[in-house]
Amino acid sequence: MRRHYMLGLIMLAGTSAYGGVSPAVQERLSAQPEARLDVLVHLKAQADLAPAELVTERVAKQRFIYKALTDVALDTQDGVLKDLAGEADVKVRRFYVKNMIALRGAPAALIKKLAARPDVAKVSLDPSVKVIQAATPEQLTNEPVLEAVGANITRTGADRVWATGNRGEGIVVAGADTGIEWDHPGLKAHYRGWAAGAASHDYNWRDAITEGLTEVANPCGYATREPCDDNAHGTHTIGTVVGDDGAGNQVGMAPGSTWIGCRNMDAGTGKPSTYIDCFEYFLAPYPYGADPMRDGDPSKAPHVVNNSWGCPTSEGCDGDDFAQVLATLKEAGIMIVAAAGNAGSSCSTINDAPAHHTDAVFVVGAMDHRSDTIASFSSRGPSKFDNKISPDLTAPGVSVRSSIPGGGFSGSMWSGTSMASPHVAGAVALLWAHDEALRGDIDGTVARFTQTAQGKTSTQTCGGVAGTQIPNNTFGHGIMNVYDAVTRTTH
Repeated sequence: MRRHYMLGLIMLAGTSAYGGVSPAVQERLSAQPEARLDVLVHLKAQADLAPAELVTERVAKQRFIYKALTDVALDTQDGVLKDLAGEADVKVRRFYVKNMIALRGAPAALIKKLAARPDVAKVSLDPSVKVIQAATPEQLTNEPVLEAVGANITRTGADRVWATGNRGEGIVVAGADTGIEWDHPGLKAHYRGWAAGAASHDYNWRDAITEGLTEVANPCGYATREPCDDNAHGTHTIGTVVGDDGAGNQVGMAPGSTWIGCRNMDAGTGKPSTYIDCFEYFLAPYPYGADPMRDGDPSKAPHVVNNSWGCPTSEGCDGDDFAQVLATLKEAGIMIVAAAGNAGSSCSTINDAPAHHTDAVFVVGAMDHRSDTIASFSSRGPSKFDNKISPDLTAPGVSVRSSIPGGGFSGSMWSGTSMASPHVAGAVALLWAHDEALRGDIDGTVARFTQTAQGKTSTQTCGGVAGTQIPNNTFGHGIMNVYDAVTRTTH
């Protein structure tokens, strides 16, 4: 069988001292020649996924993409692996979703050797990045049963969709976050791994935190076999997608859908490699301890992924590391919903991956559903990566009530675009449960939501785009209304 590769050499300015390394790697090696670095080795050969456009059935396309990607990785990584054979102190993680290899603790001599290889495009930094603050005890304080659907949910129109008999059935939503308390009363019945009174975590849970990224021991441990949340953030965000305990705590947008999860942070600290690890898992989930390149099952991929995190370029995250990965999942028909960030209210503050990749992800800003005003912290466009208008739209993100570890529910202090994006992930589940023809049609889905959003203007001009224009760089196309999206009601 003929292999389809895309070959491209990435030339970086100012890297002559160490060959094909990124500026961040060169800077670290110049300052600390004896340091051992965590790096990503990007190979030149990348799979050509253009033929996948001819495959129309969703799972068949995902299988085609998985095979194309793994074929290239298995065919082309041997040379680099041979150079690593004598490096017992260097930890290796191979990837196929982008043809690259992550190294932990690589010495300068090895980095330079790999960068000089003719089959290596570049070597970039794989830094540990603190992306969200740990939950405080105040945030984990349990609150009484609401005994009514939350105003944040009703503002989106989700309850009106439920009244039609659609609660998101048949759709799987993934959470890439700090982990999830899987047996929480509001989440357990909605976990894909729970059936007939028993749990099966294979294909439903991946812990990309295989060892500590900080000096503090993680309360969940590492490489966990079952879901665990070390920070509370992931339990809260997935609750906004599916949460419902059947006892009055209806906090989720699509309680008829199911969820799977991947922990990509160590108590709020992640790395490009751990984020990409989860994206790769969602493309083709696999059992605990299995080989991602040989044992992945694309038929178990989620429909939608919620990403309530950002990987800052200011702390060494190279946005280019994610571009191809995000494009691949989009080609596979997996919707990626991304929080815009909490760096507002200044313009051009959508500056971190994955949100700044506006063509590949559905970008969500935060508004206060009590007043329909933009949240002061919500990042504004244009995107720092591609200078396009962003976010796509806004959703409730101020004092949002959802599930928290320990079996409770809380809205106190839970504000952020992190809280807004799962509203949209759940909304996509409702829309795709209603309209099967839209499943996997990412651009068509974004268009449906933006066309039916409640247009909102602003006094703020960003990127030369007046706030009086729709879309603008504050609200995007406006405030999401999933009922209007499902019923095709336009404004």
